[in-house]
Amino acid sequence: MKEEKIRKHIFFSGMVQGVGFRYRAFYGAQSLGLTGWVKNLWDGRVEMEVQGDEAAIGRLLEQLYGGHFISIERMESEELPVIEESSFRVR
Repeated sequence: MKEEKIRKHIFFSGMVQGVGFRYRAFYGAQSLGLTGWVKNLWDGRVEMEVQGDEAAIGRLLEQLYGGHFISIERMESEELPVIEESSFRVR
């Protein structure tokens, strides 16, 4: 049985810029078959929209929390409507 796709809009705070966060997200999302995007914000946070099955998104978040040099102090997340897209990119 194929799991239903979801889309999450997430803001990450902490030591998340200048530590390879976006590229870890990019490679992790690609390997898990997820789509969406990730970008740095002017205030030191990282913003991400990620789409795929909930278990794969959970695995991506585990990878990010376990990343060397990355220290996520806060994560704010909301669910969004699923959209049509075919890749994950760094903005």
